[in-house]
Amino acid sequence: MNINKVVVIGSGTMGSGIAAHLCNANIPVVLLDLKTEIADKAKEKILKSRPPLLFDKTKINSLKTGNILDNFDNVNDADWIIEAVVERIDIKHTIYEKIFKNRKKNSIVSSNTSTIPLKILSNKLSDEDKRDFCITHFFNPVRYMGLLEIVRDNLNNNEKIILLKNFCENKLGKGVIICGDTPGFLGNRIGVYAMQVAMTEAMKMNLSIEEADAVFGRPMGIPKTGVFALYDLIGIDLMKDVLASFKKELSKEDKFQKVASNIPIIDKLIETGYTGRKGKGGFYRINKLKNKKILEALDFNKNEYFPVRKIDLKTDKVNLLRLINRNDKYGQYAWSVISKIILYSSSLVPQITEEYNDIDEALRLGFNWSMGPFEMLESIGLQNFFSKIDDLDDNNFLKTLKDKNIKSFYDQRQKYTKIETLGKIKKNVIKLDKNDSAEIFRFKDFNIVEFNTKANALDYNSMDALKNATDKPLIIINESMQFSAGVNLNYVMEFINNKDLKSVEKFIKYFQETCKHLKYCKNPVISAPSGLALGGGEEVLLQSNYVVTHTNIVMGLVETIVGLVPAGGGCKELLWRWTQTDKAKSDPDYAPIQVFNIIGYAKTATSPHEAKPLLFLDQKHDVIINRNQLLPTARSLIENNVDMSVSQECKFKLSGEIVRKKMHKILEELYNEKKILDHGMVVGKELAYVLSGGDTNLNEEISEDQMYKLELNSFMKLIATQKTQERISHTLKTGKPLIN
Repeated sequence: MNINKVVVIGSGTMGSGIAAHLCNANIPVVLLDLKTEIADKAKEKILKSRPPLLFDKTKINSLKTGNILDNFDNVNDADWIIEAVVERIDIKHTIYEKIFKNRKKNSIVSSNTSTIPLKILSNKLSDEDKRDFCITHFFNPVRYMGLLEIVRDNLNNNEKIILLKNFCENKLGKGVIICGDTPGFLGNRIGVYAMQVAMTEAMKMNLSIEEADAVFGRPMGIPKTGVFALYDLIGIDLMKDVLASFKKELSKEDKFQKVASNIPIIDKLIETGYTGRKGKGGFYRINKLKNKKILEALDFNKNEYFPVRKIDLKTDKVNLLRLINRNDKYGQYAWSVISKIILYSSSLVPQITEEYNDIDEALRLGFNWSMGPFEMLESIGLQNFFSKIDDLDDNNFLKTLKDKNIKSFYDQRQKYTKIETLGKIKKNVIKLDKNDSAEIFRFKDFNIVEFNTKANALDYNSMDALKNATDKPLIIINESMQFSAGVNLNYVMEFINNKDLKSVEKFIKYFQETCKHLKYCKNPVISAPSGLALGGGEEVLLQSNYVVTHTNIVMGLVETIVGLVPAGGGCKELLWRWTQTDKAKSDPDYAPIQVFNIIGYAKTATSPHEAKPLLFLDQKHDVIINRNQLLPTARSLIENNVDMSVSQECKFKLSGEIVRKKMHKILEELYNEKKILDHGMVVGKELAYVLSGGDTNLNEEISEDQMYKLELNSFMKLIATQKTQERISHTLKTGKPLIN
């Protein structure tokens, strides 16, 4: 049996998200709702979604819409029918009765519920129908969240479950974990518990919202959203419903009950319409003061909002042992939260899963944690953990580790998949070299470089690692969410604040040298990006010999936003690619103008499909929907000696002032329309100078090194200006661009 047609019933957030992602995989989908107009509106929302649910808008052509009265016959030949209607069991049972009367024999039927147990969903089905019925719990947004939990029971046809798992892994790119029928399954059971612990402990210890989110965030390897901001994002009212479901389904003795009780402030926020981002605000809100938007946080004690305070924990690295050993309230809070998460998670093994590793992967894939509870325990160290814990209660998992005096317990990671992932292969490393910004994993036949700074921003050490790893074929890949958000602006601004422009210039020169070395070194260099590949990160991709890219990628040369120009070879490489197009061969100004608009407007691509027309990707690239396949694909290219020969050295013939005048005209129009201000003109003119070739003409040839020099000179001119420094400082402080 193959899955060639899917019907999704229910076009709400999850139903439409699932349908959109099936379109991404080129699977014909029919989206049904009570009325066709409702499904049509969902289709429109898919097309307008931000971030986009589709790799490319043409993917929507795989989607048809209809209603459950007139178009239900679509289930007759569907291979997989997904129910994603409102979380009301009576409505679901009515839908199932209709599905099983009309479906074709052996088709798979599943529910996307996140809260209702499988046994309740299926209690009106025959045993024969139960064999083909399961829960497929996708996480929102479906395109971007890696986790898919398939919940099954003993009656399920195992072959069907494996078929569905393989389809969702290979075609939809999901990390598929098969779960038993327990409340909350794996991801939500631990993830929601962790959120509640983080919240209740913060209130108990009288930490502010900002303080709690600062700790329960990047320092713990958890997304910077923290707990209170995540509550606002999900919806405070929705979280209350989720907790009510857990309270109902879990036994009275379950430790989740202690943190699932009603919190008065939650009820008050909901009553007053403060339900989170979808309402007037929540724990945070945006307030307008003197026509200026101010982010404010709720003070629990005063029950008032105040401007958000930045909490600096003086750390960018995840080091749990150092965090829990801090001699301050932040260390105490971190230990209280982490220890409770570890104790609760381990107490559920083997009750909710026999593979503790699956709990870690559920948190990685479903909540974007960099490590799960058991990896946290391994990171802290068993002896350190047990020295701070007195009572293990009935925790057989931890008792066994303690009684056997085991020093290290963690076995293979990512057991849920047979794919040879980066997480697995690290165990087989022959040698590990590292510095403060990157690690080099050395194997027999190739090397891997993994960046490990905040957002994998690039600095001198990052370049060192890349240069030192090219003694063998090199794969540049990261387990974290981002490939690289670009050059580390904090690193650059430290030099600026010390009035040390020479060190900035030295770094940019070294960046250029490294990128050129990657491009021309004797061994192939393959970049395998996922997430952000912006600025300097994109420049690394542009000068790699081959790119194996995940479908969830954001590419672009966005330096103009912070008042700079790309200076690691980005202008040069993108210009070279555009000069190879047919139009450029007949019009010498075509390529410079195209690249001027791409870089000047800081255009980004949110998928490889969008990246190709901008030439952020050339012909030497592969696109992978399952992120776990990035490393195996890159490795197979090396093993199979795929042609990665470097194209000829870039040499340009540009019209100089002639094309520069055309670029200046574009800038003047933008300035007159007030789309850019004074410094925007300055930055635009520097970009124009680089892309026009400087003081040249069509009779002269410009070398690659000359283009590097043009980039460097313009970068240094701009970084020395007060206006660019203001842009950078503003972006670092607020995360938003400054238009000046």
